[in-house]
Amino acid sequence: MIDPVFLDTPLYRCEALEPDLGCTVSIKLETANPVRSFKARGTELVASQLAARGERAVVCASAGNLGQALGWSGRGRGLDVTVVASRFATAAKLDRIRALGAGLELVDGDHELARERAAAVARLDGIRLVEDSLDIETCEGAATIGLELVETLPSFDAVLIALGGGALATGVGHIVKSCAPGAEVICVQPQGAPAMTRSWHLGRVVTTGPTDTIADGVAGRRPIPVVLDDLLQVADDAVLVEEASIVTGMHMLLEHAGLVVEPSAALGIAALLEDRDRFAGRHVVTIVCGSNVDLDAYRSWLDAAPVHRS
Repeated sequence: MIDPVFLDTPLYRCEALEPDLGCTVSIKLETANPVRSFKARGTELVASQLAARGERAVVCASAGNLGQALGWSGRGRGLDVTVVASRFATAAKLDRIRALGAGLELVDGDHELARERAAAVARLDGIRLVEDSLDIETCEGAATIGLELVETLPSFDAVLIALGGGALATGVGHIVKSCAPGAEVICVQPQGAPAMTRSWHLGRVVTTGPTDTIADGVAGRRPIPVVLDDLLQVADDAVLVEEASIVTGMHMLLEHAGLVVEPSAALGIAALLEDRDRFAGRHVVTIVCGSNVDLDAYRSWLDAAPVHRS
């Protein structure tokens, strides 16, 4: 069961963004909740099922947002939560994981090493491993965003979805293709973390080298094969955007929508900026998926970025 605090998030037209973007823009805001990201929709399902079965411990690898969500969901159900993360992850996210009472183990490597370590902990301790995007609960949780979207908006032309491991894209994508088949499902990744996008275009898993992006929440290198299979069914396109566009998108969301967002949450705006002709005159929804950001880094990014003008 998903706590209602994570459901029925705001969905509204943001007219202030439209003159610079050249299209109708609606925002699905997934930051107005206790963990400031969409991830708890999935961890609520995981934690409630574990508690119902009498299980007492769980582990996950996280770039930050999944760990916070699992910490929040597990704490309320008496679960012992362990989160494995890179020591290079955003400090604000790591601090919040600790504040939520989860055990935090740091590895000297990237998120892929954290995934390996979390799997080892699960095997050694005999506890549940939560694998974002692979575990069906994480995708089902994200799918509730899609349900709220299609139930609230009578029509829209496209939905822009941040693409990392794939839970958000596949969960929302399945609902949109079932309930609003005329709308395009477009996934967006940074140029510096292109593994899933390249895999989607080639129809097979592509593993990349080290990532280079400020959008840490989507910076995976090794797509999960079955998740890619799902993505191939529901995504109409997958595009890559430049870092400068991500920062400009963050700046625009602050100036025109009053939203402080993490880089992953600005990927949809970045895609609109980079391909204005494609979206001109259309009604586009973008999912603002998280706002857990290091404020010093945030200020430095925005100080260096001019606001886009049409």
